[in-house]
Amino acid sequence: MKLNTRFFVITGLILLAILTRLLPHLPNFTAASAVALFGATYYDRKIMAFVVPLVAVFISDLLLSGLYRGMEWVYFSYIAIAGLGFLLRKKVTIFRVAGFSVLSSLCIYVISDFGVWLGTLYPHTWEGFIACYVAALPFLRNWMLSDLVYGGLLFGAFYVAELKFPTLIKQSVK
Repeated sequence: MKLNTRFFVITGLILLAILTRLLPHLPNFTAASAVALFGATYYDRKIMAFVVPLVAVFISDLLLSGLYRGMEWVYFSYIAIAGLGFLLRKKVTIFRVAGFSVLSSLCIYVISDFGVWLGTLYPHTWEGFIACYVAALPFLRNWMLSDLVYGGLLFGAFYVAELKFPTLIKQSVK
């Protein structure tokens, strides 16, 4: 695999964003899902779109709290968000980034809270299901705000970098 400047700039932005998880922040106000969307949108190789963001989030999880119950559901959410990033890469605009950021938050909400409901905290009934998702609404708000903020910063920074350094622009295959 040939590593180029574009790869290192994308990776650097992801690592910088993930480092913000180590700073004090509101619950669920992190760059984790924004890096999954960003990486999948811009890495040339699809495998990197999964590996780099997931490894970065995993290392920060280990530093912050270690392994935790239900983390497989959260990571499955990041994989789904990478899938959204593959759709976003077709045309990156400010409105599409904002829309896909909101969809990313909804992925986290739907998938990870389904895992919470399957755990032992809520009864496995329709009422328990609804109670689980209602209880998670404040976390959804923070996650959505963080996806919009961090997504805006990541995509905006890369856009500015592409303007300043045209060698970062992906060349289309003819």
